[in-house]
Amino acid sequence: MSVLAGLTAALSQGSVEIIDLTTPLSSETPILNLPHPFANTVGLSVSPVSNFDDAGPAWAWNDVTVGEHAGTHLDAPVHWITGKDGKSVDQIEPHRLVGPLVVIDKTAEAAADPDFLLEPEHFEQWQAEHGLFPENCWVIFRTGWAARGSDAAAFVNADDAGPHTPGVSAAGAKWLAGNASISGFGVETVGIDAGQAGSLDPMFPVHSFLLGADKYGVTSLRNVDRLPVTGATLVVAPLPIVGGTGSPSRVYALVEKGTAENGSVEKGTGEEGTVERA
Repeated sequence: MSVLAGLTAALSQGSVEIIDLTTPLSSETPILNLPHPFANTVGLSVSPVSNFDDAGPAWAWNDVTVGEHAGTHLDAPVHWITGKDGKSVDQIEPHRLVGPLVVIDKTAEAAADPDFLLEPEHFEQWQAEHGLFPENCWVIFRTGWAARGSDAAAFVNADDAGPHTPGVSAAGAKWLAGNASISGFGVETVGIDAGQAGSLDPMFPVHSFLLGADKYGVTSLRNVDRLPVTGATLVVAPLPIVGGTGSPSRVYALVEKGTAENGSVEKGTGEEGTVERA
């Protein structure tokens, strides 16, 4: 049996599950809001063209207006000044959008401190426990923040000092950008940087370092709590907007049945050779 035939059979038989990591996109979906005097993007609005009426008796369709960075969306390099000469969404190679998934779980830490930041030692500790990050992987930051997704105020979690959401320190972002195995970084929060990232040096370091290094971000993920730490495959499907700085995206994980509860064992090759990950 070929690899693809085996995958198709596994999906049909249910031994491989497709987990949808996408936030449903509506006019109520929380989006990033920047402080004055900066301009803000729009969320989703839908205008009917026809709905089985005189304008279209046998069909229904709508016009949709939506910001590139609304809901679950991909950040492309050209979104940030450090990557302004890099790839737009339509130029990202499809193979960079499909890859092994590694989950760094700091749910307890984020619950105790909404401004919790990942540091280089957190990534190094993960590798000490599970093996080197596999080639072309996507690092997913599990914080439990998606549980706030139905409450915009709780999701943004802002006060007079601005939003308070977990993220990555400047040193941690630089570490991620410098790891050749990583293609992208995903979060449950509204943006790939921490809520207080404007006070870091550089400002918004995940945007600055990752997008400048031809790596990508994906935000507002759901169902991250259903993912195993290793062994799953991520699929990110943005619209190929020509010149686009980002795009609302459908994001899936392919997960072998039982691994989310029981962990996984996977062989992979990192910079130092073949390693075992459990």
